[in-house]
Amino acid sequence: MTADRPPGLAVGDEVVVDVGAVAHGGHCVARHEGQVLFVRHTLPGERVRARVTGLGPRGRFAHADAVEVLEASPHRVAPPCPYAGPGRCGGCDLQHVDVAEQRRLKAAVVREQLARLGGVADVDVVCEPVPGDEEGLRWRTRVEFAVGPDGVGLRRHRSHEVLPLRDCLIAAPGVVGTGVLDRAAPRGVAALDVVAPSVGDPVVVPLVAGDEGARGRGGGRRRGGGGRRAPHTPLRPRGPVPTVQEQVGPDRYAVSARGFWQVHPGAAATFVEQVLDWLDPQEGESVLDLYAGVGLFARPLADRVGSHGWVLAVEADRGAAESATGNLGERPWASVLASPTERAVADLVAAGERADLVVLDPPRSGAGAQVVRGIAALRPRAVVYVACDPAALARDVRTAAEEGLELVEVRALDAFPMTHHVETLALLRPRPT
Repeated sequence: MTADRPPGLAVGDEVVVDVGAVAHGGHCVARHEGQVLFVRHTLPGERVRARVTGLGPRGRFAHADAVEVLEASPHRVAPPCPYAGPGRCGGCDLQHVDVAEQRRLKAAVVREQLARLGGVADVDVVCEPVPGDEEGLRWRTRVEFAVGPDGVGLRRHRSHEVLPLRDCLIAAPGVVGTGVLDRAAPRGVAALDVVAPSVGDPVVVPLVAGDEGARGRGGGRRRGGGGRRAPHTPLRPRGPVPTVQEQVGPDRYAVSARGFWQVHPGAAATFVEQVLDWLDPQEGESVLDLYAGVGLFARPLADRVGSHGWVLAVEADRGAAESATGNLGERPWASVLASPTERAVADLVAAGERADLVVLDPPRSGAGAQVVRGIAALRPRAVVYVACDPAALARDVRTAAEEGLELVEVRALDAFPMTHHVETLALLRPRPT
């Protein structure tokens, strides 16, 4: 050990480890001489040769890839995608895992996060498939492909380097069918946003380097399949951005091709059905839809409460809020407020308002204590939380419990197969007095 090297492992070291439990983030936990390793491309119970790819603060833990499997799990399979694996595409974490086992691992992560961060033990969680994919493949209807010197593709994991692709197996057929991976990208283009909507033809939006301004949750949140571009790379559309149409049951929504929409073809309908079932909105009730995006939940909720009720959809991104206003159509009892959620909820509480029902679908960082406390102050009879990050959900569930809202039911949905991401819906109700 040299004087300038901290004790423990260094980047590039290879060690043989026995792999323990799955952890949140697409890796499993192992230990080497007391140091914790978060190892990708492995499974609980395996013995692997792990190569260190990064270190945490002061070397307290290490990130690693399983570069050789010495003792394999019975749930290990050959990755269907030739670009998946250590040092390759960063879009998928779990291609080496049987799809059914992927879902068991995701359910375990949700349970662990709710117990450790949420203080809720013994939660029954089963991760369910979402209709519309092909055994975990061909589901992603929105993909941002990176453009590199050697072609169009996706970023290598934790890297700026672009790995050129001829296909992406989690991309929907309409995305790949545009031919973006078969032709040279236009000159000066940094990325290509490809959208295969449920109605109409796929569209390709060229992106160039340059600050396009802050993008709110409704206008540009993307989930799952990490590694599409290096973080903090500002991109903006080259030219006007088209609007696409998405169908959910009897309702059709207009969405910017660069706006937020669930990327799994069955996700939006599945989420709406569950939200309506749990909330059971009645005629004349008041509803607050937070982080409302383009109005996915606000529209059917407005139809349920009718003209004697009211729905307020809160969305910080102005473009998404404008789309939500159009998607709500001729429903004067439903309105859209283009405002940060924290401010909107605080104003409602200060005004002495209340809401019978609340639905919130925050970004990966979660709603946060201020919003959750504000929701509790509005005294709803039911709250449905749509979460793309189980850790954020768990933290907010703990805050909710402190404010008298208890977790009643949880449903985990595999809206991002082949990746570690999981969508979790949670029902909260006031604690009985």
